[in-house]
Amino acid sequence: MAGSPTCLTLMYILWQLTGSAAPEAVKELVGPLGGAVTFPLMSKVKQVDTIVWTFNTTLLVTMQPEAGTIIVTQNRNKERVSFPNGSHSLKLSELKKNDSGVYHVKIYSSSLQDPFTQNYVLHVYEHLSRPKVTMGLQSNENGTCVTNLTCYMEHGGEDVIYTWKALGQEASETHNGSILPISWRWGESDMTFICFARNPISSNSSSPILARKLCEGAAGDPNPSMGLLYLLLVLFLLTLFALGLFIWFIRRERQEENYPNGRSSKYSLFHSGNTKNDGKSPLTDHNARHTKAIYL
Repeated sequence: MAGSPTCLTLMYILWQLTGSAAPEAVKELVGPLGGAVTFPLMSKVKQVDTIVWTFNTTLLVTMQPEAGTIIVTQNRNKERVSFPNGSHSLKLSELKKNDSGVYHVKIYSSSLQDPFTQNYVLHVYEHLSRPKVTMGLQSNENGTCVTNLTCYMEHGGEDVIYTWKALGQEASETHNGSILPISWRWGESDMTFICFARNPISSNSSSPILARKLCEGAAGDPNPSMGLLYLLLVLFLLTLFALGLFIWFIRRERQEENYPNGRSSKYSLFHSGNTKNDGKSPLTDHNARHTKAIYL
């Protein structure tokens, strides 16, 4: 089972309390998920009788170099265990997360009173994908966009170190940690924020984030209440227009009710009142032209 560095160290200490004396210094190893790692074994023992490799408290491999025998105790590890170039160093392939832990090797020799012991702590890590970024609550203080950006990994977040870089100012700024506080004022030069994530075997970076786009609608509007006022003003004008149109229709309908045959003009009334029985007007042509001119 995969464990944290603290847990693995405690396991190693417990093993020392119950194991053989005078072990060599522990070696820290890292390996990529799905990849391979080699446990280097370098000893000055000339006559080697037996070599025993263990993982935590489980027997892993037994070797007898003189006889040329190698015994892998678990079938699932037979294709994963090898000793490159005929050496005694153990190579473990197709690494899994639960391969993380404490490994020991003991060399037994008739020339030694106690076996030679070497200890290892292995950490298996995933290759980092592109980190994700989320934005916290955004506020606008006197036209300044204030918020926080948080960088995180969706998978494989063990022992990840985060660093932020802010580009676009006179000098680039670096901020350690997954959270980056931002304060950017509208009208200033645009800035670009990038999160860098790394673990012991890989590194990756987030997509660039532009301050202008990030703060759009906050720093770009020094007074958010003005937008509401504009909206209310437009609604008020539309209401007045609709009311005026309604009143115009009402008045028009009333006029049509009062004059169902249409309204006569002043000229028509005057002209009909001065027309003889034979249908001819008593006005001379000159007066008729003059009268039309007056009432037109």
